[in-house]
Amino acid sequence: MTISISIEPPRQTDVAELLAAGTVFAHSLYPVENTFLLSTDELERAGVAVYVARDEHGTACGMAALVPLRSLEHAAELKRLFVHPAARGRGVAGRLLDRIEADAAERGIRSLALETGTLQHAAMALYRGRGYEQIELFGQYIGEELSVCFAKSL
Repeated sequence: MTISISIEPPRQTDVAELLAAGTVFAHSLYPVENTFLLSTDELERAGVAVYVARDEHGTACGMAALVPLRSLEHAAELKRLFVHPAARGRGVAGRLLDRIEADAAERGIRSLALETGTLQHAAMALYRGRGYEQIELFGQYIGEELSVCFAKSL
């Protein structure tokens, strides 16, 4: 599978479909109040970069966002990483992480943090396998029983 990754606006039909599918997936696992999904408006904020993975046909098959952390200098958060079920197992998430980590490092970001849920075992295995270490819950996730946070130095 040939994958291209670029920074794109989130307000596109196929990206909106990925966002909706990611929301449905998250809400199938956790109560709405325990999900921390950024809206399209939040993804359009200054400084946020939305990365879209497209297959050889130009179809959006995965996405993630890089969001600067105002509370920590030279740090950012990975948000909304989602790969369409039909594209899973083909390295799309890894390719997204490679691109985001490289771009973040070029922007002077030295640490990348993220939150995932306690039921997302494949996601946790992916992050651990790519050098992310589990950290204390941070920011809005403090006190959340269903959250697990990871970070990686770049």
